[in-house]
Amino acid sequence: MVRRFSALLLFSLVLSLSIGCTNKKVSNPLANLGSKQPDKVLFDRAMDQLKHNRYDQARMILQTLINTYSDSEFIARAKLAVADSWYAEGGSTAMTQAEIEYKDFITFFPNMPEAAEAQLKIANIHYNEMEKPDRDYTHARRAEDEYRNLILQFPDSKLVPEAKIRLMEVQEVLAEREYRIGQFYYLRQSYPAAIARLKSVIDRYPLYSRADEALYALGQSYEGEIAMLRNRKMDESAKARLMEQFKKDASAAYSKIITRYPLQDRSEDAEKRLQALEMPVPRPTKAAVAQNKKEIESREESGMMNQMLGSFRKHPDVAQATRVGEPPLVNPKETSATEVVQAATKAMIGGGAGGNNTVTVETVGKGAPPPSEAAPRSDSSPETQPAATPTASADTQPATGPAADNPATPTTSAGELVPNTQPADPNELKPNTELKPNADPGTNLPPPQQVNELNTNAPAASVSSSSGSELASPEEVSSSKKKKKKGIKKVVPF
Repeated sequence: MVRRFSALLLFSLVLSLSIGCTNKKVSNPLANLGSKQPDKVLFDRAMDQLKHNRYDQARMILQTLINTYSDSEFIARAKLAVADSWYAEGGSTAMTQAEIEYKDFITFFPNMPEAAEAQLKIANIHYNEMEKPDRDYTHARRAEDEYRNLILQFPDSKLVPEAKIRLMEVQEVLAEREYRIGQFYYLRQSYPAAIARLKSVIDRYPLYSRADEALYALGQSYEGEIAMLRNRKMDESAKARLMEQFKKDASAAYSKIITRYPLQDRSEDAEKRLQALEMPVPRPTKAAVAQNKKEIESREESGMMNQMLGSFRKHPDVAQATRVGEPPLVNPKETSATEVVQAATKAMIGGGAGGNNTVTVETVGKGAPPPSEAAPRSDSSPETQPAATPTASADTQPATGPAADNPATPTTSAGELVPNTQPADPNELKPNTELKPNADPGTNLPPPQQVNELNTNAPAASVSSSSGSELASPEEVSSSKKKKKKGIKKVVPF
């Protein structure tokens, strides 16, 4: 009995000592806060797989975490990690899947700071696939849209400055593409198409490194229209109006070079063309000179090695893109060649730039004569009869063109227009000399209008006195100007 009691006492003592000396935690992982949570274990294991580039295993573990623990605090990080695994894997298929996952993350967690990071990676996917200006521009357009979405949706994000720089690089490539197309049409004397492309370049991408070249080509296109119009047989008054409008448009393009890009190469050529057109030469403001100087200094020069290997690379060279300023976030209305032709037609018929697109023709139908005229008599001689009022018959078409817009324009029996020496509009330009029907078309043009003010069609920056900005002196402009290589130069004589 005593032996059995001693054995039981010894066993109890050993059991109590073993329990007191152990430092193991409870086996239940959810029993206290010090234990390892299963969702945290899965997330750490997936991160370890990503660290060793085992993307398939990492995505499988992360998907298990998302499907099993829908209320876990690691859900957002797990969904972002799935997208990052596709992004790190690379390849066209993986990048497509990464874009889908990033967009899905932004949809479910738009207020998290990581949403801006996801949007930046979506834009970077298309930026890295962007090709040269003379090739497919699909990815460049997509990259422009995605960078704009980041700036507009997450304006307070710390990633916005990086997105703006990338956006300016993308817009440099898109602007170069539009400029090359406009130059192609210009060299082939398809001036309406060239004007449409070049105006789109200036309106959409004001930070383009060759904006002065685009403006100069735009002015040359208008002067090309003037040169072609000289040899065209048409109503001289309509021709004079159209040539005057082209002259104003060309001077507006040249003036913008001087007022907006005063330190770039084409400013001196623009000044010479304005003098040849007998138009006033504006002066840039000090603010415009300082802004253009910062833009030029922020651009980088491509090295000789990059220029040699550039033809073998898929990605374009964006060294010439500016790194200062605010890139445009909304595209203005794009100009088409049809709109250019319509504007020229309105200027020719006297409608002006602000007129409507319709041409009205007043016709007198059959019936009783107007009350202001006497009824014709059969017993009177033809010399005493009043002039017959032309009527529109059923088989005749309504008159269109300059003669229809101006009823006072005389025509011959064959329907050809003759010069109108008495225009209906008192404000219309009139030649100082009598028109000669058999003379050269260029000699019948009215003298150029004397203008003592800046052109009203020029940019608002050219009229610096109204805005209170101080004008820059020619010495300040010349001292800040840097010499650069010029592009193709073709001057059409005016």
